[in-house]
Amino acid sequence: QVQLVESGGGLVQAGGSLRLSCAASGRTVSSYHMGWFRQPPGKEREFVTAISWSGRNAYYGDSVKGRFTISRDNAKNTVYLQMTSLKPEDTAVYYCKTTRLGVTYWGQGTQVTVSS
Repeated sequence: QVQLVESGGGLVQAGGSLRLSCAASGRTVSSYHMGWFRQPPGKEREFVTAISWSGRNAYYGDSVKGRFTISRDNAKNTVYLQMTSLKPEDTAVYYCKTTRLGVTYWGQGTQVTVSS
């Protein structure tokens, strides 16, 4: 079993920055890809970004390219999402996800609200 706990969400003005963290416990996730998704109010959950197990490869959704950066610290079993130049349309619940040995795990989510 893997537990994922997100933190770092909050209220920020447009143009501001936030850093989200996702800490994994229960089992190590250092050998597995990890990703961030988000669910804006009234919309479907959507892909934001993902990172390979080594941290060498990262993938971004078009709407966040150039503004968001994913990273990981395998020694801490933690993945981070640095968000800059935030826009009101980035307002969403942000979820961390990983798939380990064929089982997908989600965190409980952290709310990010960007005011205009």
